[in-house]
Amino acid sequence: MTGYGRSAQTLRGEKGNPRLNQAFLIQTAASAAAVAVLVGLAAWAKIAKPGAPLDEARARKLLAEDFPGRTIEEIWVAVDGKGALAKSGATALLLCELGDGYVCRQVPWAQALAASFRDGRITVNLADVGAPKVVIALTAWPPKPPPTGLAA
Repeated sequence: MTGYGRSAQTLRGEKGNPRLNQAFLIQTAASAAAVAVLVGLAAWAKIAKPGAPLDEARARKLLAEDFPGRTIEEIWVAVDGKGALAKSGATALLLCELGDGYVCRQVPWAQALAASFRDGRITVNLADVGAPKVVIALTAWPPKPPPTGLAA
């Protein structure tokens, strides 16, 4: 008999063959406990704290970070605070919530004007794998052009 088989902590199977020993059982239990702790930690880490709804000042700040030097002529912030659309020359700057942050994209202004508006939401289709479309809740779209030629 080998030293392994003579251990008093070995559980014997049929015909006296060693089946499991106490060290193996302890190692398996410790591994299972470690996996359970890591799964719990991963689940806890994914719990995102909801941020404050987007307002005009924060939308301007986020757009300025992603598009430095761009002049924002006008901005429309979503009624639910989850996105914004800004006009900058012939370009529309889009800001939408993705995960626990925001994503900025730019499209031609004409594409933003032609976007579909249904049930209080504007949907701008993008050719982007990371963000295929932007959906922003607005009260009305497209915006009314400013009045011209006002008499004084």
